[in-house]
Amino acid sequence: MELRQLEHFVAVAEERHFTRAAERLAVSQSGLSASVRALEHELKTPLFSRTTRTVRLTEAGAALLVEAERTLAGARAARDAVDAVRGLLRGTLTLGVEQCVAGVSTARLLAAFHREHPHMEIRLRQEGTSSLLEGVAGGRLDLAFAATVSPPEWRGELVPLAREPMVLLCAPGHRLAQEDGRVAWGELRGESFIDFHPDWGPRRAADEAFAAAGARRTVALEVNDVHSLLELVHEGLGIAVVPHHFSRKPEACGLVAVELDGADRPGYESVVVLPPARAMSPGAKALMTLVRKTQPR
Repeated sequence: MELRQLEHFVAVAEERHFTRAAERLAVSQSGLSASVRALEHELKTPLFSRTTRTVRLTEAGAALLVEAERTLAGARAARDAVDAVRGLLRGTLTLGVEQCVAGVSTARLLAAFHREHPHMEIRLRQEGTSSLLEGVAGGRLDLAFAATVSPPEWRGELVPLAREPMVLLCAPGHRLAQEDGRVAWGELRGESFIDFHPDWGPRRAADEAFAAAGARRTVALEVNDVHSLLELVHEGLGIAVVPHHFSRKPEACGLVAVELDGADRPGYESVVVLPPARAMSPGAKALMTLVRKTQPR
C-alpha cells in the first residue's frame, strides 16, 4: 500500500466522482481508476459502490477513509517537520472555518500568513462546527475556527477568540421591533424563525439559548449562509436570533436588533480548535503565532 494510492482513494471519497478527483490531482482518470482498483485488490474488498451516476463508499471504504486521512496527515507532518528543521516552512496548511466567525478576519489572517510563508500551500474548508471538530480529530484539518464548542465535545485545546450575546433581528414593521429595546423570551412564542442548519455555530448557540430560557420555537426556514438569512428577515418571512455582530453587517442595514432578556443566557463564542500539541504541524504553529499577535490583549 503506497501513499499515492491513499491520496487517490481520499480524493475520490471526497469528490464522490472519479473525473473530478482526477482533475483535482492532475492525473489521468484511467491511472486514478487503476490505482484504486489495485488498492481494492490488495485489501481484497471493494472500497466504492459505483453506478453510472454515483460513487459511494462501502462500509470497508468508510473505515479505510479514517485511517487513510490520519496516515496522510502523519506523512505531511513528517515532511513539514524536516523542512522546519532546515529553516523552511513548506507543505500544506489545511484549516477549517465556520462562516462569519467572530474575533478573526480569515481573509486578512491568511493573506498575512501567505506573505510570511509564500512556499506554504493553503487549503480552506468552510464547514459546520461538528464537521470541523471531526476534521481536526481525524487529522484532515490542521486546525479550525469554530463556534460554540462545549467542553464534552473537545478534550483538546480551545483558544478563545470572541464572545458576544445573541440578539433578535426583525424587520422594522414587526411587532417586536416596537419594543423598548428589549424582549422577553416568552414574547417570542408563536413566532416563525429563520435559522441555519443545526450544525452551524450560530444555530447551536441559538438552540442553547432557547433551551436555557426554557422556551420552545419552530424553525420554519433553514439556510446555509448569513446573506440568505438576512434577506428573508428583510422580507418579513420570520425573525432570527443571531450573534450580535450579524446586526452590524451591511446587509443587515434597515433591520431592527432587539436585546433579549437574561444576561446570563448562553452566548456565541468563537474559538480556535487545536489538536494535541505534539500533533500540531509547523504550519499550524506559525498560523497560531499570527493569531496571537492580532488578538487584543
